[in-house]
Amino acid sequence: MTIEPAFDEPLLKRIAQQDQAALAELYDRYAQILYAVAFKSLGSAQESEEVVLDVFSQVWRTATHYDNSRSRVDTWLFMIARSRTLDRLRRLQRSTKIAVASVDAVKSQPHPLSNDPIEGVLLSERRAHVLTAIAQLPEEQRQAIELAYYKGLTHSEIAAQLGLSLGTVKTRIRLGLSKLRVALGNWEPR
Repeated sequence: MTIEPAFDEPLLKRIAQQDQAALAELYDRYAQILYAVAFKSLGSAQESEEVVLDVFSQVWRTATHYDNSRSRVDTWLFMIARSRTLDRLRRLQRSTKIAVASVDAVKSQPHPLSNDPIEGVLLSERRAHVLTAIAQLPEEQRQAIELAYYKGLTHSEIAAQLGLSLGTVKTRIRLGLSKLRVALGNWEPR
């Protein structure tokens, strides 16, 4: 498909008037190339898809502010995509540090004193199983759960720290907990 930048400005004017069909058309034109650009930096299909969604969400919200004297529409889209990709890279770096710190904290917690050696073994097995289940969650769900349960942050605090909407944080935690429930529901001590 050939992209004709001359047709982009009228689309953006329609988007500024909340025309969803125009947004869909602009999305169809640029989503694949923006995805490829994001994927090259992020190396993750899921994160790259999030970048593309963030770009078009921002276009929807800010189309009225687009200034054709400063850049072409495609250049503007690529600048937004670059910014969102860098934001995600920074967030992933922070979350990796947080995840490592929180997993280390759980691993370093002393085992409760118990006179029953079997209980101690069961607790160790349970801890290992929980850590394994948490490690298998998608990064954004694991990050939200760790911030909530290991760091004690509220959903609002997590949203502010990660730069996400409150609804997104709640959804990620709910989905992550649901996956943990399934993973841990079948667990029985050996």
